Amino acid sequence: MRLVLLGPPGAGKGTQAARLATELDVPAISTGDIFRANVSEGTELGRTAQSYMDEGEYVPDEVTNAMVRERLMAEDATDGFLLDGYPRTPAQVEELDRMLAAAGAELDAVVQLTVDTEEVVKRLAQRASEQHRSDDGEEVQRHRLEVYEKQTAPLVDLYDRRGKLCAVDGLGKVPEVTGRILAVLGRG
Repeated sequence: MRLVLLGPPGAGKGTQAARLATELDVPAISTGDIFRANVSEGTELGRTAQSYMDEGEYVPDEVTNAMVRERLMAEDATDGFLLDGYPRTPAQVEELDRMLAAAGAELDAVVQLTVDTEEVVKRLAQRASEQHRSDDGEEVQRHRLEVYEKQTAPLVDLYDRRGKLCAVDGLGKVPEVTGRILAVLGRG
C-alpha cells in the first residue's frame, strides 16, 4: 500500500504513521524525522533545514524532493510506504507523481486527519514542552498553521478530485483514530 498522510502540524500524523506502518507492514517515511536527524548530526542539509524550521517555514522543494526520491528508492519501500509530511505543495505532488510513474506505481490513498485548530495549538504546545522542540514555540505554531493553510490545504482538493482522499477525524484516543483510518482503507 502506498499512502500519504495529510493534516496540519500537531494533527497526529507522526503517531498514526508509526502505528499504520506496523499494521500495514510498510515503512513510515517522515520528512520531519529526516530533517531532525540531519540537524542532530550537524550536516549541511541539517543546518539549512534548521533555519527554515525555526521560522516555521517549509524546507525548499528541491532539497525535500531529492531526499524523498532517494528514500523511495530504498528496498524496503519498493512494495509500499506511508509518507508523513510529503507532499506539502502542488509542485511536490507533481514530483511525487513523476517518482511513482517512473516506478510504475501510484498512490492507493491519501488520508487527511481533520482536527480542531485550538486542539492543534494545544497539542503543539504540549509537544514543545515535552520534547524541547525549537520549532514548536507559540508564534511559530500559529505561523506553521497559516503556512499549512496556504500551501498544503489545496492538496486536499487536488486529491479529492482524483478520488484518492479519505478524511478521518483525528480527535480521540490514538487506537480509535488508527481504527478509523484502517476502516476507510478497507483494512479495519
